[in-house]
Amino acid sequence: MAEEQRATAHVVGFAGYSGSGKTTLVEQLVGHLRIAGKTVSVIKHAHHQFDIDYPGKDSWRHRKAGAHEVLVASSHLVALQRESPEPVEHTVSELLPMLQAVDWVLVEGFKDAQIPKIEVWRPAAGKPVRYPADFQILAIATDEPSQLPVPTAAALLDINRPDTVVDWLLSNESLFAFAHEQAR
Repeated sequence: MAEEQRATAHVVGFAGYSGSGKTTLVEQLVGHLRIAGKTVSVIKHAHHQFDIDYPGKDSWRHRKAGAHEVLVASSHLVALQRESPEPVEHTVSELLPMLQAVDWVLVEGFKDAQIPKIEVWRPAAGKPVRYPADFQILAIATDEPSQLPVPTAAALLDINRPDTVVDWLLSNESLFAFAHEQAR
C-alpha cells in the first residue's frame, strides 16, 4: 500500500458565464504566479463533449478498442484519458488528488464547487452576477465595478490587472488553503 502524504495547496475557483474572460484571466494568472516563484496547476471544466485525441493515433485506437484508461507518456508530457460509458460529472474534490503537489490550483468553470472563488463578471457580456447567491465568492474580477447590480463585501479586483489579482491572492493565501491526501 502506498504511503499517504498530506499535501496542501491553495485552491481558488473562477466562476462566470461564457464570454466573461475566465480563461484569459486564468492564463494570465498562471504566468504571474510562475513569475512569483509558485508552481501552478489548472483544473478546467469542459461543458461539451471534447476529445484530446484524434482518429488514427495509437491512443485513440486503444480507446476505441475498449480500453478504460489510456496513459500516454513522453519525456515532456503525460496525458491520462479515461473513458466512461455513461456521463459522469466529476467534482473538484475527486480531481484534486489526481494532481501532483503544487503551490496553487486554479479551477475554472466548476461554478458550484464548494471552494473559495473569484467571480469573473463583465457587464458587457449581459449575464447576471452569481455572488449574491454564492457565499464561496470572495472577490469579483470585473472591468466595471460601478455596474455591479448588488452591493457586496467581496473584494473588487480589476480583471485587466492580473498582477494585482495575484497580489491579492498571495496576500490572502490562507483563505485558499486546501489539504488533501495524495498517494506517494
